[in-house]
This record gives sequence, C-alpha cells and structure tokens, in this order.
Amino acid sequence: MNIDEFKKMSAVERLQAMEALWDSMLYENQIIDMPEWHEDILKERKEKIAAGTAKFISLADLKAHSGQ
Repeated sequence: MNIDEFKKMSAVERLQAMEALWDSMLYENQIIDMPEWHEDILKERKEKIAAGTAKFISLADLKAHSGQ
C-alpha cells in the first residue's frame, strides 16, 4: 500500500490497519533493534533524572499545553 491508499481510508479503517500490523509483528517474535538516536535520547533522559534536572508535567498539563 502507498500513502494515497491510506489517505482514502477512514480514521477507523486506518486504526484497524495499524492494529492488524502491530498484531502481526507481535506474533512473529522478531527482535527489532532500537535506532541509535532513540537510545541516545533515552540515555539523556536517564541522566537528567539521575542528576535531578528532569522536569515532569502531568498529563492534564501536557494536554492543556498542546491544545487538546
């Protein structure tokens, strides 16, 4: 499928397709390596938490800030 075919689908159909894809990957028992950039971000966040410089906000504040 290409992006244009997905755009023709309703939101519900796209969610169902995503769910089917995740389910298919779940049962393959295939290990997918984490991209290096993702590992770098997680390491940076762990370091901020350990140093006490991490900032946390509530889900309600996040939603208010993002306009949802």
